[in-house]
Amino acid sequence: MLDDLQLFVRIVDAGSLNAASRVLEMPAATLSRRLQALERRLGCRLLHRSARRMELTAEGGQYYEHCRPLLAALQQQTESLGTALNQVKGVLRVLSPLSLGNDLLVPVWRRMLQRYPELRLELRLNNAIDDLFSGMADLALRVGEQPDSRLNQRLLGWVRTLLVASPAYLAERGEPGAPEALANHALLLAEPFERWRLRRAADGAESELPPASLQVNDMLLPRRLAEAGAGVAVCPHSLCHAQLRDGSLRQLLPEWEMAPRPVYAVWPQRRHVPARVRALLDALTEFAEAEPLLARPACV
Repeated sequence: MLDDLQLFVRIVDAGSLNAASRVLEMPAATLSRRLQALERRLGCRLLHRSARRMELTAEGGQYYEHCRPLLAALQQQTESLGTALNQVKGVLRVLSPLSLGNDLLVPVWRRMLQRYPELRLELRLNNAIDDLFSGMADLALRVGEQPDSRLNQRLLGWVRTLLVASPAYLAERGEPGAPEALANHALLLAEPFERWRLRRAADGAESELPPASLQVNDMLLPRRLAEAGAGVAVCPHSLCHAQLRDGSLRQLLPEWEMAPRPVYAVWPQRRHVPARVRALLDALTEFAEAEPLLARPACV
């Protein structure tokens, strides 16, 4: 019915069926048929029309005066929504694990802020699985398989998990030569690694982790304690790459690692994805494709 209301207003604005036919590029007979259908639905005649002229009835004039501003407002809102969907501006709310968002992905946030000055990023960095359907975020970064079929997902890469310790700690306590030797060391664990096993890529052999001296729900603390010489940390490579590079940490048992975990961008399924979300997805994909720390491991 909305389309017929728009046609009615356009016919009145044009002054005749023939003029409206030329403007709308639609046969006059089609316009007349749809106008008659609208009149039947409303139960009143809207226009007196003849071959040469057309006049509004009293009911038609009243209806026109009510419909025209409403349709104009609807058109304005539609254009405004189209602009919002196709311009990278406004508020972009993102959920991310602290270990990724506060370290590895810093170049992505910088790129978004530099490229899109009308964009405001709101980053919620924590390890909780917040509800994307509550409207609190447009997109989330998550580590591990994502079974929720209500979410769109894009695989960005993989994160390895290593055993690391400081040179000072190893000089004092010695370097473990096998997973069993970890029982003689202070093991520093963050969730969810307390439930994982070490695996040797060469032959698939597995080994249980011994009980931890520290268990915490933040991945950054074990790395910091390892840097301070407090023990052996189980740490994502994405969180300790700089320390391995500068020598403040060393990787232990390099042939033994935990199973690599996939990193996904996920967002609610919707008919139209706003441009700001599409821009972030593109930035994340471009970054991940060039970032060695997110490369697919040979064992996957």
